[in-house]
Amino acid sequence: MKVSIVKYNAGNIFSVINAIKRLGIDPIWTDDAETLASSDCVIFPGQGEARNAMDYLKSHNLDRLIAQLKQPVLGICIGQQLLCKHSEEGDTDCIGIFPISVKRFQPQRHEQKVPAMGWNAIRDLKSPLFKGLTKRDYVYFVHSYYCEMCDFTTATADYILPYSAALHKDNYYATQFHPEKSGVVGHKILENFIDITSRK
Repeated sequence: MKVSIVKYNAGNIFSVINAIKRLGIDPIWTDDAETLASSDCVIFPGQGEARNAMDYLKSHNLDRLIAQLKQPVLGICIGQQLLCKHSEEGDTDCIGIFPISVKRFQPQRHEQKVPAMGWNAIRDLKSPLFKGLTKRDYVYFVHSYYCEMCDFTTATADYILPYSAALHKDNYYATQFHPEKSGVVGHKILENFIDITSRK
């Protein structure tokens, strides 16, 4: 199976590469459009700043490519946010798969720190990505911005307010949390994504 990981100016890529290797697959880390388009599935992960990330993607025409992919795509963290319509971070227009906005957390109390960092429960699971998970499994988050709730929300989390911990539309799947840093639960989610790909 040919699994490609989008290469752009984002951090935390190598933990995703290692997580896929633990599934017995040697992924390709690339910004080559032809390689990405010919892959069985594409993973779009990372940590970073929305405007800088979109500038890189646009300079390599990867924003258009990602929007046209027909195979399963998994966005992780800022990868999920960039699949949305717009981000408050840098007032950035994003790829637009999910017709929602990405907004900055606004703390209401002193103990509510931003970025939100650490383990949190995900609930209301509605995607094959979460096959085999329980109702209150915990996963690892690091983020200052969140995706609004919408018709494409497939998991919710709560920090300051409820938000989309995961999204799904057509062949696009996305998680705000980091499955590659979420232990056994995250391993199962990535395994499920590969299984979704193998059944296409």
